Amino acid sequence: MNAIEIAGYGGPQVLRLTQRSTPTAATGELLIRVSASGVNRPDVLQRKGLYPMPPGVSDLPGLEIAGVVEAGTAGDLAAAGVALGQRVCALVAGGGYAQFCVAPVGQVLPIPNGWSDLEAASLPETYFTVWQNLFEIARLQQGETLLVQGGSSGIGVTAIQLAKAFGCTVIVTVGADTKGRECLKLGADHFINYTTQDFAEEALKLTKGAGVNVVLDMVGGSYIGREVQCLANDGRLALIATQGGNDSAFDSGVVLRKRLSITGSTLRPRPLAYKAMLARGLRERVWPLLESGRIRPVIHSVFPASTPDGAVRAHQLMESSAHVGKIMLNW
Repeated sequence: MNAIEIAGYGGPQVLRLTQRSTPTAATGELLIRVSASGVNRPDVLQRKGLYPMPPGVSDLPGLEIAGVVEAGTAGDLAAAGVALGQRVCALVAGGGYAQFCVAPVGQVLPIPNGWSDLEAASLPETYFTVWQNLFEIARLQQGETLLVQGGSSGIGVTAIQLAKAFGCTVIVTVGADTKGRECLKLGADHFINYTTQDFAEEALKLTKGAGVNVVLDMVGGSYIGREVQCLANDGRLALIATQGGNDSAFDSGVVLRKRLSITGSTLRPRPLAYKAMLARGLRERVWPLLESGRIRPVIHSVFPASTPDGAVRAHQLMESSAHVGKIMLNW
């Protein structure tokens, strides 16, 4: 099969189109013939040597795929609730940049009615991540206000649409007004341009001093101190990445007085049973929203996976942060 491997840690040019043996589905797995793969920030970190694979996971990058079920035992097909030849999408711990990929049965989901394979491949990584952090960990509730750092990212556009679908007010930060206007089209209520405005001050103004209930943060670093200041009483900060660095300073007295919760999470090393639980929640509560059209795919660019420079260009775009929504590879 064709696959994209990391020839050595470094820039996008270390991604190389190669030939690999087609994997075999073990017990508890399904083999999927991949038609599209999503590109995500963790893929960039893995390419740089900063996001090691869990033991036993393919060294190929790629955490989300869509395609057709090629093989699996009757029991594993039944456990996943799918059939041979059915179109599915899946969250995987690695190996997604390839024409074939194995996926744990609990992380395989049917492609939503009306969605293409390419659109469905944009779902798993961001939807599992946002669902886990906003709804399972931060307990975002109807009527609350959410602040999303990086609203135009794949995570950001997913958080906007999910939070709005569940009756929340959404404020996003962006690096350009043009990106902010795109976020408003997706349902965001307000945007803050962090290059010209202090997001903490603006968030407090927008909430008339009350503060936001939940912050979804992929920046970390110096942002955390300001997020503590603009959180409401009993507010929750969900940290999912540290693109702004690992060192943070914040007023712990404010954390005490406001009764704040600060949580961090990474999804890749979590147990299969935990990810299967997230998949069940998505299938029950989010898939109907996708099929009804209340939530729509947001794909910025698609690159051909089977050309020598397709993945290279996809990673160059990811690192430029010039995109709004998802970046995809098409097999």
